[in-house]
Amino acid sequence: DNWAFLYAQRLALKQELPLHVCFCLVPKFLEATIRHYRFMLRGLQEVAEECAELNISFHLLLGYAKDVLPTFVTEHGVGGLVTDFSPLRLPRQWVEDVRERLPEDVPFAQVDAHNIVPCWLASPKQEYSARTIRGKIHAQLPEFLTEFPPVVRHPHPPSCPAEPIAWEACYSSLQVDHTVKEVEWATPGTAAGMAVLKSFIAERLKSFSSHRNDPNKAALSNLSPWLHFGQVSTQRAILEVQKHRRSYKDSVDAFVEEAVVRRELAENFCYYNENYDSVQGAYDWAQTTLKVHAKDKRPYLYSLQELEQGTTHDPLWNAAQLQMVREGKMHGFLRMYWAKKILEWTHSPEEALQFAIYLNDRYELDGRDPNGYLTLVSLCPAGCLWSICGIHDQGWAERPIFGKIRYMNYAGCKRKFDVEQFERRYAPTH
Repeated sequence: DNWAFLYAQRLALKQELPLHVCFCLVPKFLEATIRHYRFMLRGLQEVAEECAELNISFHLLLGYAKDVLPTFVTEHGVGGLVTDFSPLRLPRQWVEDVRERLPEDVPFAQVDAHNIVPCWLASPKQEYSARTIRGKIHAQLPEFLTEFPPVVRHPHPPSCPAEPIAWEACYSSLQVDHTVKEVEWATPGTAAGMAVLKSFIAERLKSFSSHRNDPNKAALSNLSPWLHFGQVSTQRAILEVQKHRRSYKDSVDAFVEEAVVRRELAENFCYYNENYDSVQGAYDWAQTTLKVHAKDKRPYLYSLQELEQGTTHDPLWNAAQLQMVREGKMHGFLRMYWAKKILEWTHSPEEALQFAIYLNDRYELDGRDPNGYLTLVSLCPAGCLWSICGIHDQGWAERPIFGKIRYMNYAGCKRKFDVEQFERRYAPTH
């Protein structure tokens, strides 16, 4: 279920050539820890096994793509290179670095297998809100939301087989924090991810429309780790969920809104706004209102360490933070509350954004994702710029600290769900 992979195989079949799949394992990536790398690598083991069954060579190359991929292309006489897409700064730089170092006679193509409607076709500019991009995406969905053609067993074997991968040795090449442990609830790999999708459709989809904002109810898909690491395709999830529109129309429509419109809005923001992870990326009205209120007296001030350990005065915030630390996920509704309180309890909007992105990327299994910088949907991580800088939102009644940024408080949460039930579930263990 990957259009870049499918395109590469089509090219190889047309030219009657072998097909190689390469993954370049970088020693570190933003705030990723061993929690994220183990999830990714165990999923890749499944990919390697599937490739072997399909007579396709899978190679795990240690190092940055610019250092290892052009050499691989030359040594194996590769006739063309196809890569996937990410709108984030670092992966885009990796693509540029490889393009500059490739032999001139090797064509290089990029396919957006990340989104259903390719990012650069969904819109040619940064969109203001879900309202402005929704129609553009829905107009193109009939063309792009189609069933995947099958990957076939490749009839042209490579002249020499791929080197066996020493998976455990891969871990010694990593320069990441090993103290953030793996989570128990999420088994890596496509098979496990598809099982989660199946259970969502069978057990939770019917409640998605009515209960997705209640952290005590099992109504979310829980798919975000597998979607983030490409182990389950968003397109596959939508295709399967849409089969149940007749039974659960409201829930299916709500899921499409979040997993397609809101998700691709986040991709659009990161692709067209180079300041997607800073206050400078916010709208002028938001930057102005945050600046005006930057010196407002904060009711509480917490250090990064206090926030990380969940030792604030607010038991709901602490419970949400501890859920993220223990499980690698935080309920979508609470991600909004969590980020907005960081704005309220830190010295400045800049510090708030820095702390929120750091904690999100360090603990969330789906951290370091376009959605983490921006949107707030149940599938995705804390929408830091939505919560703190009002991206894709409107100005609200002015108040201290927040200015015109949308406000959330403890009392509002109590009106929406049983706060104490959630607090008991994620109480501190000491």
